[in-house]
Amino acid sequence: MKIEKSVTIWNKRARFEYEILEELEAGMVLSGTEIKSLRSSKASITEAFCQFIEGELYIINMMIDEYKLGTFYNHKTRRERKLLLHKRELQKWERKLKDAGNTIVPLKLYINDKGKAKVLIALARGKKLYDKRETIKDRENKRTLQRILKKS
Repeated sequence: MKIEKSVTIWNKRARFEYEILEELEAGMVLSGTEIKSLRSSKASITEAFCQFIEGELYIINMMIDEYKLGTFYNHKTRRERKLLLHKRELQKWERKLKDAGNTIVPLKLYINDKGKAKVLIALARGKKLYDKRETIKDRENKRTLQRILKKS
């Protein structure tokens, strides 16, 4: 089991599925075995989303695998984890979330320089089908341009 100093886990689907309106960095409340499992890159945020519960913001459906060396102290893999933000930021995002079509999705899960687990969350609006097609078309155009530049 390899424990890395810097871990970065991306949610690649989020930028494809959603139009990002605003980003914010938040801390998380984790148990001991969760942070150990996270340091060995055993987590996924592709299906995760954020939701307000009694005025607090929680990340739901984020998967952190069980720690192999953990005994009966091990954590649940998909539990609600509280996000740590300032009260003003929470109130501001709660107001913005009431607009139709807005949601909060995690973009990146990482461990910062001080060893703290952080999550980059974004206020987002779902893309329409034609926006997704346009994104795919732009990506393919960039790839073909890179191939042409690489050959010459």
